[in-house]
Amino acid sequence: MAGPIVVMKRYELKYLVSAEQRAFLEERLRGHMRVDQYGETSIASLYYDTPDFRLIRTSIEKPEFKEKLRLRSYGLATESSPVFLEMKRKAYGVVYKRRVQTTVPLVKKFFDGTGDICAEGQINTELTYFRDLYRELQPACLIVYDRTAYFEPEGDLRLTLDRNPRYRMKDLDLCTSMDGIPLLPDGYSVLEIKVQQAMPLWLTAILSEGKIYKTSFSKYGAAYAQQIAQARQKG
Repeated sequence: MAGPIVVMKRYELKYLVSAEQRAFLEERLRGHMRVDQYGETSIASLYYDTPDFRLIRTSIEKPEFKEKLRLRSYGLATESSPVFLEMKRKAYGVVYKRRVQTTVPLVKKFFDGTGDICAEGQINTELTYFRDLYRELQPACLIVYDRTAYFEPEGDLRLTLDRNPRYRMKDLDLCTSMDGIPLLPDGYSVLEIKVQQAMPLWLTAILSEGKIYKTSFSKYGAAYAQQIAQARQKG
């Protein structure tokens, strides 16, 4: 019924970098990491939430445990192109991800309660439990960005730079467009470093030299905060 299933466990560290810091980082990464085979890729992530935004409101409070569910496409999706339903949980700093390849029509059936997302197995059980636990899950926010991913040739280190992150809370369809409202000032990117163990010392040194400091940043959280701020201004 669906394609490959992926299970991941890792640490994810986030940074906001200016255009100058990004250029510095890209230069210093040469010899350590390589851009993956896809180059820069436009990614769209459709986040599901309850009508009262329970999931993102909980996440913003920064609890020791939080979880979210999203449907991701690489480029503009079609009814038949592969998309990926992902459940992410973060507990005490460690990120656990469950991901299954599927299609938009199958995802709609899953949330309607008329079909499984990946036949049988543990992943299907976890996704179904998540859906049934929160009930009334619906598309809540679409996040789009242009990602360049780096990998360490002989290691587990992965690094991504997300340019022009943007969002919309209307027209929540992966098949419509990649347009959205900017989340960051012009020229800024979101840097994510993903490791299974400790960060290598050479990368720590590069970040220190470039004055690139770890921060807490959620694209969906930032989009929700912008919407709340705008609603308050109008009120």
